[in-house]
Amino acid sequence: MQREPSTPTSTLDQAVSVFVELRPRLFGIAYRVLGSAVEAEDVVQEVWLRWQRTDRSVVISPAAFLSSATTRLAINVAQSARVRRETYIGPWLPEPIDTSCDPEVGAQRAEALELALLLVLEKLSPTERAAYVLREAFDYGYAEIADILRLSAVNVRKIVSRARRHLSAERRGTVDAAEHRRLLEAFVSAARTGDVASLEALLAPDAVSLTDGNGVRGAARVPVLGRARVANLATAYPRFWRGADLRTVEANGRTSLMIYRDGEPTAFVTIAASRDGIHRLFWVLHPGKIAAFLGSRSRSTSVLGGPGTS
Repeated sequence: MQREPSTPTSTLDQAVSVFVELRPRLFGIAYRVLGSAVEAEDVVQEVWLRWQRTDRSVVISPAAFLSSATTRLAINVAQSARVRRETYIGPWLPEPIDTSCDPEVGAQRAEALELALLLVLEKLSPTERAAYVLREAFDYGYAEIADILRLSAVNVRKIVSRARRHLSAERRGTVDAAEHRRLLEAFVSAARTGDVASLEALLAPDAVSLTDGNGVRGAARVPVLGRARVANLATAYPRFWRGADLRTVEANGRTSLMIYRDGEPTAFVTIAASRDGIHRLFWVLHPGKIAAFLGSRSRSTSVLGGPGTS
């Protein structure tokens, strides 16, 4: 029996099916390279549009084609984002994302997902970041990464090795999920009651508090350094905690808090901790990033929605 030729509708249905299956991976790559869920969604949407326009009959591996398109576009966006962030007011932090429904955000393992590591990744060039993410989070082979980045495999090995060395010098050991949650809850409890001594006991000697507000009133515009200063900052404004509704959320694979006031989300708080205690406090007050986090809860696998907004 002769096979009937594919109709345009069936061909598009196949394109949608392939893309929906690969979309979590594509978003995971773009998010880790960019540190922004909104920008990652824009990248994935643009890749979908390109996929529609592509002559898919000549594509041998859709996964390779779509991963390459996503990575290259994310690198381009990262390069322009670096210029835009030069005018950012105060510390810039990656956008947290809700991982309660999609714990690995398309990764084979959760590497390069915690906010602390995403922040360190920002110190690498976009190409170094992409090579590291593809290798460490998604287990791509060096030859595959070389094809994606249009470099030699030897060069890719050097880039990944250099990125590992840089990150190992910046990274610290981390605690397990249960201890992370315990430390976060203890920190908030002590901060709400003004217990500076208990706060200092939870903090590492070189603790740093970073607040991302981009000029929002009340957001610290410089990093706060040292155990004593961080503890004092957390208790300096009692009205910040008074009447606040604290709700536990899962962000980037770790327990975090969303703070509501009068029913409106006003702040996102999380920590990075090692056996020495809490060494990083992250406060996100930027309304756009808070909205992006709440929006990431309902991030759909639909490829037909419009792109995100910055």
